[in-house]
Amino acid sequence: MRVKRRLLLMLMMAFLMAFTVACSDDDDDSSSNVGTDGEIAGDLEIQYFVGGYGDSWWKEVIADFKEAYPDVNIIEHAGPNINEEMRSRWVSNDPPDVVYIDGAGSSETQMVEDGQLMDLTDWLAGIDLEGGDKLADSFIVKPANYDGKIYSLPLVFDTWGTWYDKALFEGNGYTIPTNFDEFMESMSEIKAGEGIDPFVTTGQHPYYFLRGMLYPAFAAAGGEELLADVITGKEGAWSSEQVLDIMTRVEKMVDEGMFDSGLGALNHTQSQMNFLLHENAFIPVGFWLPNEMKNDIPDGFDFGFIPSPMNAAGETYAIVPDLRPLAIAEEAENPDAAKAFVEFVFTREYASSFSGHTGAIMNLNGVDLSQNEDVPVYLTEANAMINDPAVVQIYEKPHPMSADLETPIGNALISLMLGNMTAEEFIAEAEKAAGEYRAGLE
Repeated sequence: MRVKRRLLLMLMMAFLMAFTVACSDDDDDSSSNVGTDGEIAGDLEIQYFVGGYGDSWWKEVIADFKEAYPDVNIIEHAGPNINEEMRSRWVSNDPPDVVYIDGAGSSETQMVEDGQLMDLTDWLAGIDLEGGDKLADSFIVKPANYDGKIYSLPLVFDTWGTWYDKALFEGNGYTIPTNFDEFMESMSEIKAGEGIDPFVTTGQHPYYFLRGMLYPAFAAAGGEELLADVITGKEGAWSSEQVLDIMTRVEKMVDEGMFDSGLGALNHTQSQMNFLLHENAFIPVGFWLPNEMKNDIPDGFDFGFIPSPMNAAGETYAIVPDLRPLAIAEEAENPDAAKAFVEFVFTREYASSFSGHTGAIMNLNGVDLSQNEDVPVYLTEANAMINDPAVVQIYEKPHPMSADLETPIGNALISLMLGNMTAEEFIAEAEKAAGEYRAGLE
């Protein structure tokens, strides 16, 4: 009897010890992200690409967030190659908490398809801005929509367009084109007058031409429906008559020698440098161009920006906003701090600051840039043009194209631009790529 009692006592003590340790472990886990005053705390890992916008705005925001949340230890993962450097972390389900999706090697749609991003739909609905209005109602362009779900918040409102040197054009009387026919006329003038290949883009990143020149053309020709169909790889979209007509325009540029013959080897900064040196006259890039190349701008160079003139005569300029979003990882270790940071960033104060730092626009309405002396003239002029419906029509895409479709489309596009493929052959390859993409989703 005593043996049984002793055994029972030992079992009870063992159980109590195990329970105490378990509670202690649970307490450690639950308090790891809570500071001494009960506020958000712990490590917060942030991944952000550093490209044409630089990193000075990020440094300002992060410093302010640290001051507001002193118990949070921010670990920054940043740089021009950060997407590749962090790839193994994402693949191994050990991602950073917050990610700014931008730059080569990143694909928002791919990340959504792979289940890497947190569903923010319900959380977004409860966020108020400093004026009391809802953040969800205050975007210039709404977040990407994936079957009714939101997995990222669009931070940067950028748009691809075609850049030129206003000083060169005004000095020589070259045509500033408003449609494709005028575009060809202008490039012919420049080719004869300057003895250069008028148009340059980066062959190493063909999505510059896809997003910068073709998306607006698709939108101008077939509206948001055609734009969505090519982006999602809908059956028959790439082989449609509208797309064939647009790709025939590209083939015409090739046949008449408008493309830089060496574009296949150019990365984006090399192509931009050639443009600044007047080795070419037109280049499709986003608003980051002047900021990224600020140390290489020749004296007297005056940036001019127009929506890409691939639209047919009779169609207005088309703009397709290119949004750069913030997202939270589905496997975030500190989701509370991640949400606090994302909410902290989206204010009109930081939106104004963003334009001053980067020469681009943050995706919030109601931001007055006229009082910010740091905002460059080209951005003020471009912003006025984009917001004039008599001149420009804005078309929204449903979400970015998946890398699984964009990569083969880009490969075929390079072959077309280099004269190794006809427009008909291109659309056949594009339709094939779209079919393989759709099959991969099943």
